[in-house]
Amino acid sequence: MAAAAATRRVRAFKRWMKSQGIEHSDALRLIDHHPTEEGISVITLCDLHEGDLVATIPKVSCLTIKTSGARDLIESAGLDGYLGLSVALMYEKSLGQSSSWFGYLQLLPEFEPIPLLWTLEEVESLLLGTELHKIIKEDMALVYDDWKECIMPLLASDSFGLNPDFFGVEQYLAAKSLIASRSFEIDDYHGFGMVPLADLFNHKTGAEDVHFTSVPSTLMFENDEEDSPTNDVNEYVGSAEDNLICEEAENTGYGEQSTQNAQSADGSCSDTTAFGDDPAVLEMIIVKDVKSGTEVFNTYGYVGNAALLHRYGFTEADNPFDIVNIDLELVLQWSSSLFSGRHSRMRLSLWRRLDYGGCVSQNSEYFEISSNGEPQVELLILLYIILLPEEPYRQLDLTVSTAGSLNESLSLILPGHSNIEIEEVPEASKDLLMTKGVRKALLAIANIRESFYGSNSFEDDIDLLRRSCRLRERKKYHSLMLRTSERRIIQKLRAYAAAAGAQLSRAVVRKKLKRI
Repeated sequence: MAAAAATRRVRAFKRWMKSQGIEHSDALRLIDHHPTEEGISVITLCDLHEGDLVATIPKVSCLTIKTSGARDLIESAGLDGYLGLSVALMYEKSLGQSSSWFGYLQLLPEFEPIPLLWTLEEVESLLLGTELHKIIKEDMALVYDDWKECIMPLLASDSFGLNPDFFGVEQYLAAKSLIASRSFEIDDYHGFGMVPLADLFNHKTGAEDVHFTSVPSTLMFENDEEDSPTNDVNEYVGSAEDNLICEEAENTGYGEQSTQNAQSADGSCSDTTAFGDDPAVLEMIIVKDVKSGTEVFNTYGYVGNAALLHRYGFTEADNPFDIVNIDLELVLQWSSSLFSGRHSRMRLSLWRRLDYGGCVSQNSEYFEISSNGEPQVELLILLYIILLPEEPYRQLDLTVSTAGSLNESLSLILPGHSNIEIEEVPEASKDLLMTKGVRKALLAIANIRESFYGSNSFEDDIDLLRRSCRLRERKKYHSLMLRTSERRIIQKLRAYAAAAGAQLSRAVVRKKLKRI
């Protein structure tokens, strides 16, 4: 079984790591799941303990703009960031076995199955109504523009001599997918790059076993004095690209046959922290005890399923960091169904003058609904102001117009509650905002948001998910996981509004009883 797992490409990768000075503990075994889509997993052969240093990776072994053979090409073209790194990756792949990174690149998939690489028909059918539906279509257009404006001119230049078979739009998309899911921030000099071995650890939300620490290099590269990094230690966890369009080895003692870190009789590993302290390397450190025979996980951060699918091409069941976004445009759509356009604009203007606002991303303003169905307080305040009767609204508008400071704006909205502060909105103040009108508004908004998913009911989606195969129907499975997780939050939003109504009713009864 162990011999079968050590496939030819894994053995080639280990030989390559040794040639690059990448050191790792023999406690780590790479399990190759090829030809399935599960890729590589990292298993520990013995108990690992918090603080164990299990690998060091020289920064010069990482594939970056600075280390790539295409560095001069990239810099002469004025490219940097993820766009420049994409060119570096495509260039090294175009060299085949002549690339200094061939032993590493042959272990990677051709691409990661993120939605950016799906067909437009798949995006329309599988992601309808989800947080990603609009974003992916925008990404597709922007990525194509990047390729047309920045990559095509490189191909047109005879001086670069690039093979067009490796620099087409499909190859660019494939490179973007690998960078989105696998790149790490190395330091100020190298920026983001592909980090061999580090990118083989699978993700598990909130269950990080290994932590990557980047120690800025003290090496001075010729003609790069101005670009050299500071001496601050830059620590980071996980991987890289928050938005695909945001901008454009084994040395002696740690080889495959080494027994220095072999499993001891008691099942623990000996001497896993003897790699030394090289300021030009990345370190991989165990952050909690890991039992022998179990997988060692990295974490890409505390992100919900929409972000996981967008950046990495998978989702997780029962992800506690799932959210649903309610666009401000949707709230105004609800408001216009009840009031005039002038009414909605004036109430929105007053909300903004009180220094409130939603979250903003890619020119879109929205409100978050947390995994337990609780709406962002700014949304409750906006609904409360929209629904204010005319006279209280006029009094509030006058107060705001004459007030010298709005630091207690929530107290202005809820007169008689001067102890409420905007910085920390207590649960009691949220209860005060949850009037009957606000609760009805939340239910109506939940229904509008639910309608985005089309004619299939929530129960239909749950049934489809149960009957989908994660391995054979990867796109369908993960898109359904995203849909059902979002729709479950919408159900919880309805429950939140209903529970708030029941809570307020009980409070009214208690007040009446006190008067008797």
